[in-house]
Amino acid sequence: MEHTEEWKLYLYLDEQDGQTRATARLHTRDTMLTGVGTAHRHPHDVDIPEIGDELAAARALSDLAHKLFGAAVTDIESSTHRPAAITL
Repeated sequence: MEHTEEWKLYLYLDEQDGQTRATARLHTRDTMLTGVGTAHRHPHDVDIPEIGDELAAARALSDLAHKLFGAAVTDIESSTHRPAAITL
């Protein structure tokens, strides 16, 4: 079976008072999932915004990945009526 799908991923970053927040939103045909991540700059660290962006984005994407695995498990269990056994 051939299958082509396009999913849209949006990554939003903002910084306030030394904290960077990232929100990753995944839109599929049937679902919208959101992951969130933050990064805090230590007061003694040099202010390099890109590092905070990278850390917060990585954490948001990791959160989103865990939620996507959860959605897959739910879908598997709904279709098989048995507990799913998948690994991360």
